[in-house]
Amino acid sequence: MKAIRSIRTKYFPELSDRLLFLCGFLMLCSEIWKQYVLTFVLGGGSYNWWYFPFQLCSIPMYILLAYPWLRRPSVRRILLTFLMSYTLLGGIAVFADTSGLHYSYAPLTVHSYVWHCLLILLGIICGFIYFRFFRNKNTLRAFAGSTGLYLLCCAAAEGFNLSFDRFGEINMFYINPDYQMQQIVFHGLSLVIGNQPAILLYIAATVFGAFLLLLLWRLIFTFLPR
Repeated sequence: MKAIRSIRTKYFPELSDRLLFLCGFLMLCSEIWKQYVLTFVLGGGSYNWWYFPFQLCSIPMYILLAYPWLRRPSVRRILLTFLMSYTLLGGIAVFADTSGLHYSYAPLTVHSYVWHCLLILLGIICGFIYFRFFRNKNTLRAFAGSTGLYLLCCAAAEGFNLSFDRFGEINMFYINPDYQMQQIVFHGLSLVIGNQPAILLYIAATVFGAFLLLLLWRLIFTFLPR
């Protein structure tokens, strides 16, 4: 019991630490269920790398699980900024084209909708957590760090894509150059300017969209009581 109290005092002193970790844990449990259903209920025991949980909308799960253990303020600002910009953007953008949320197994469809609605809610919550603990800190510097994290994830995703291509269909972050871009707007662009330039534009547009959300947060912060 003493060890548990020590961990709670050191790593979970704030309600926000406990809330974010709980959300991450619930997401992890639901992701394990999803992978089981996709592999053994729908996949006949064969794993489909297409569904490996390393997409923009999967990254928050890992961040939430790690957040309480990472105590350095500069790191926490980067993670919160990622969640309140890139995660919020991913949660909103998916509703521009919901075809990717639908499965032949209805509970998986429900899971996808709940997951992305949760991303929107988490993005909003993390914006207010940032304001509470770091309102006097430079949000642009934190955004630069979160953008570095996003680009690092893109590089890792491309590594996954190129490494596991031979094992089946895989398209982490939807930037595999071996697949035609299917994202709304960018599919049409890829037919005009080529697939790889469209992928680069897609990445740049994601950064720009997240930056716009950051500017919106900065505006909101000016109206919140200190």
